[in-house]
Amino acid sequence: MNPANNIYLKTQINTSHPGELTLMLYNGCIKFMKQSLDSIQQKDYEGKNEYIKKSLDIIDELIITLDMNYDISRNLNSLYEFMKNNLIKGNISLDTRCITDVIELMTELRDTWVQALKQVKSNGTKVSV
Repeated sequence: MNPANNIYLKTQINTSHPGELTLMLYNGCIKFMKQSLDSIQQKDYEGKNEYIKKSLDIIDELIITLDMNYDISRNLNSLYEFMKNNLIKGNISLDTRCITDVIELMTELRDTWVQALKQVKSNGTKVSV
């Protein structure tokens, strides 16, 4: 990544609303998982492993941000752990279905999060997970 992109991304992260940061994590995770599928197809197993590792790191970050005082956070934690297990299985066995399943789940979460952000912006309320 070139230095200009790094500066842009750092500025975007530092000036974003916390809900938008979560959205960036979802989008990044989806991007890396798709890149892992491309790497499997190209028989680039080192690249596949790196993209899966980045996806797992993002899921770990999503887990860290959960407020476990809420039922929804505990449910999300279980879902994130399921995703991590599927990614690890897909990474080890080159099972693209495991990775595709996680992409679909993460995409649904991302789309739901987008709707929640729209609701927050229109209502001016705070969302906490």
